[in-house]
Amino acid sequence: MEPETGGDPEGRAKYTRSSLRTLAKRLGRGCAMTVGRLLEAHDYSLKTNVKRLIGKVHPQRDRQYRFIQRLKRRFVRHGQPVISVDAKKSELIGDFKNAGTRYCRTADVVNTDDFPSEARCRATPYGVYDQAANHALVSVGTHAVTAELAVAAIRRWWTQVGQRRYPHAHHLLIEADAGGCNGYRPRLWKRALQQLANDTDLAITVCHYPSGASKWNPIEHRLFSQISRNWAGHPLRTLPTMLGFIRGTTTTTGLTVEAVLDTADYPKGIQVTPQEMAALNIRRRRLCPDLNYTIRPDKPGNS
Repeated sequence: MEPETGGDPEGRAKYTRSSLRTLAKRLGRGCAMTVGRLLEAHDYSLKTNVKRLIGKVHPQRDRQYRFIQRLKRRFVRHGQPVISVDAKKSELIGDFKNAGTRYCRTADVVNTDDFPSEARCRATPYGVYDQAANHALVSVGTHAVTAELAVAAIRRWWTQVGQRRYPHAHHLLIEADAGGCNGYRPRLWKRALQQLANDTDLAITVCHYPSGASKWNPIEHRLFSQISRNWAGHPLRTLPTMLGFIRGTTTTTGLTVEAVLDTADYPKGIQVTPQEMAALNIRRRRLCPDLNYTIRPDKPGNS
């Protein structure tokens, strides 16, 4: 085993490139199962890759996380809404395998290949999660995942849920990832938020989690993981099926979820000019100015 063994020379993590049958053949006797037992006695076992490396760490990573937590507590203390937003992985709608297992008498029969051309459509759930209320509104888009889709979902949450739950709100805090349609780079995201602020008369503060820290975003482990667990092993054959599984997602801590279908077309490739960016009523924080900023309604006296 020694010539084909790799791993940490100072640790216990080791691996071999040979299969049990190959090792048994080289030994000239015994069976693969016997070789497996011998390997276990020497701390070998079957393992998968472990996702732990995060690449280059943001220099203000810890300060940014602590800042978000302090700001959240301040908003909640003053009765102002705090939402966590993100887009879940797109799903092919049709007779396709869905990861996971479930108890049933007969397994569902699905396509052998996941060809997009055989799908009824591709659907992307975009979630808006209110941690204080433990409630989420998920908009399922059937077209491109753009910043306009993201802001449309936030607008829908405010119209249908937020303004009724927070009748005295004048400020909204949004927790978002650093990338994707609601990342800190897309200009369209900020322009769409400016329009939302103008229409709702809300000041909108956005705090992005640094790259590699998206798992801290509450929507990831409070909502999306629960949705995936709820529909595990169930083929998402139709859009009503997907919506039903999302609406049926609950937890022992009292999570409730609403889901709506958004069939609007959100064009890709929309360009926002530097002049339009300069006209935004945006103020950036001193700490991580790219990740923390507030957009106020574009009205006299709010600059």
